[in-house]
Amino acid sequence: MSGAVLVVEDDRELRELVRRYLERAGHAVHTTGSGAEALGVLATGGVELVVLDLGLPDVDGLEVLAAARAGGEIPVVVLTARSQVEDRIDGLRRGADDYVTKPFSPTELVLRVQAVLHRTRGAGTAPGPATFGGGRLRLDEARHEASLDGAPLELTPTEWGLLAALAATPGRVFSRYELVNRVRGYEFAGYERTIDSHVKNLRRKLGADGAGIVETVLGVGYRLGWSRDK
Repeated sequence: MSGAVLVVEDDRELRELVRRYLERAGHAVHTTGSGAEALGVLATGGVELVVLDLGLPDVDGLEVLAAARAGGEIPVVVLTARSQVEDRIDGLRRGADDYVTKPFSPTELVLRVQAVLHRTRGAGTAPGPATFGGGRLRLDEARHEASLDGAPLELTPTEWGLLAALAATPGRVFSRYELVNRVRGYEFAGYERTIDSHVKNLRRKLGADGAGIVETVLGVGYRLGWSRDK
């Protein structure tokens, strides 16, 4: 199951700009301006790629890079004002997968992130099914199959997309706008208002546990209420 893109950037306006562009491209995004918090997020799992500013106020960005690359698991796109050739070479030697210098085009950054994800997703074997709630809910992303308590769930493509998007980062709240991007693409203007009806249908198929699996966060959106099994 794909995880979130972690954006580590101490400039709040730039951090939000990157978040918006990545979400519009359909990515789940977690942001922070703190290197210490980034290390904590990496330790908890659920991160598929890191967009990392090396010039952080509390922790050296290279320390975050090293934590992400420990075991060679999480790719990193470095985002920094350090534009000297030596700095880029040093970052790449330490394990960065790509290097983007400021100022930059947000669209180019998104394309670079997607290119790195494409390479890394294709590098290994397909991930196995993910389970949630002590094995009760099972999602097989490669097969686009889901089951609850061993019974297959007959989901429409939109319902599958919603469940898969929420399950990518259990507990994280997704706005309706983000879910539109993940399921249909941001070019589908006006689709956002129909998300609630698709969630209602998805919950109905999940039965008595539907509202607990797909939780509503009033005024914000939805989240997966069940934790992913270890």
